[in-house]
Amino acid sequence: MGMSKMGRILLSASLLAMGAGSAFAGGIERSAPSVAILFEEGNYVEFSLGAVNPDVQGTFLGVLGSGDMAPGYGAYTLGYKHAINDKLDMAFILDQPVGAKVAYPVSAAPYPFAGATADVDSQAITALLRYKLPSHLSVIGGIRVEQVSGVVGIPSIGGYTMSSNTDRSLGYVVGVAWEKPEIAARVALTYNSAITHELAAQEQFAFMPAAMPTTFETVVPQSLTLDFQTGIAANTLLFGSVRWTDWSAFDITPPVFAGAPCGLTPCGALSDITTDSITYSLGIGRKFNEQWSGAVVLGYEGSGGVPVGNLGPTDGYKSVGLAATYTMDSMKITGGVRYIAIGDATTQSIGSQFTDNTGVAAGLRIGYTF
Repeated sequence: MGMSKMGRILLSASLLAMGAGSAFAGGIERSAPSVAILFEEGNYVEFSLGAVNPDVQGTFLGVLGSGDMAPGYGAYTLGYKHAINDKLDMAFILDQPVGAKVAYPVSAAPYPFAGATADVDSQAITALLRYKLPSHLSVIGGIRVEQVSGVVGIPSIGGYTMSSNTDRSLGYVVGVAWEKPEIAARVALTYNSAITHELAAQEQFAFMPAAMPTTFETVVPQSLTLDFQTGIAANTLLFGSVRWTDWSAFDITPPVFAGAPCGLTPCGALSDITTDSITYSLGIGRKFNEQWSGAVVLGYEGSGGVPVGNLGPTDGYKSVGLAATYTMDSMKITGGVRYIAIGDATTQSIGSQFTDNTGVAAGLRIGYTF
């Protein structure tokens, strides 16, 4: 088996180990942007399923416990890559780039946010092209159509509720890559543009006779990702990534809620991330025989060091992931698990402390080359 093909098989395992449970990157990321499918051989299709089970709990005044406010959830990705000719490849990716699932237990009362719920849903389809240039270079470009919607309920703040429509908006992807197939080496730098969503919402406090129609903007932020891999020994691959995401551009600020009094000041944003994030991963993949390969991956995102929103009380993470791939003719079946040590956080409005929280994620991917 050549180094190029071996690299793709090892990277299949490593990608799943990195991707299983990326929910704590920037607080609401569900699926990290990737152009790796463009480098699969020939025509290729893959389907991934993942499940994440976080345990996120905090205390107010060191006494009142929040209970586990982060229910488990699932996610999927579908990708298709087609080799148009020896110079041009295209791919389509369907994924869920951002999301949130919050449910503070009602039984946690008198914790201030007891009974609060929030769901943010998204779906995106990305169309990509890769054109091969001389000297092992290639350029990448594409468009991304993304839709988002959200529902929030906070009983402790005047019985507030908000539900939005589903907004679809457009973004783009550009990048450049360099390869040296004989040693399974590749470096790719890709930029994903910000996507601004104009959401129409229905907001209501319990004292209001009817819901009020409002509009507000939210931005799914831009990001810049550097992916790299190289063979370092026979059947052994070193790989990793560095990704900057402009999370400080993200907030959810419905106008009725923002202007309502929360104590002596207006309530402001429902969710507001005030710092950007830099997310790192580094791993080693190993081919054991013609059928089996595996990978171990470390992940890290530093703490922003500032108070965070009560609907997303996490701040950075550390993780370790393991994955194994079984190759059978043209099919690759990969399973991965990831343990996540979630960063400690202090919330903005009530100063609750969320410490020593964890998450476990698992994923399964089936890929077929034809």
